[in-house]
Amino acid sequence: MSAALVPSALRLLRRRAGAAYTAAALATAANTVPDVLRQVLVWRSPSSAAALAVDVVGFLTALVAQVWLVGALAALPDGGAWSARGALRRGVQLVARAVRTAPGAVLAGAVTGGLVSALVTLPASVAALGWRSVLGPLGDPPVGAFAVAAVSDVVASALTLPYLALVVVLAARGLGGAGAGRGTA
Repeated sequence: MSAALVPSALRLLRRRAGAAYTAAALATAANTVPDVLRQVLVWRSPSSAAALAVDVVGFLTALVAQVWLVGALAALPDGGAWSARGALRRGVQLVARAVRTAPGAVLAGAVTGGLVSALVTLPASVAALGWRSVLGPLGDPPVGAFAVAAVSDVVASALTLPYLALVVVLAARGLGGAGAGRGTA
């Protein structure tokens, strides 16, 4: 089943792109505020420990956004609408089930989504900020360079969050064969 989930999620994403990307835009916007604020808090800090702490907070806020999106998109395989109501609770349940029943599929979705995200955000971030600021403390970057890196992160998130969410939804439901995601649009 794991091997079939990635293409099934992509087919479902293509069919339900409007709903998936609308919900993903909301999750991305909600994650962007703490994402930018956490960077601003250590803007001038040369500390690697501060940079690591900021990255941990960023990972956790992104994880909450991803889990919320999983729950929000849960009805898409059946042709249903995305729903914000109860999405975080539903997302936690679906993620737990997917990790328990199809860990390889979840890993494949996370790795492929992460690679696409890196291809979108790293070139722009490195060009704007330089490797040292991308990998370590920001080191008081110019505002324009920070804005370029932040926008590339937003684009990468909005692009890849729905893909991984649908991989998880399909994995949690035991779907992934040829008929997965063939609900109405």
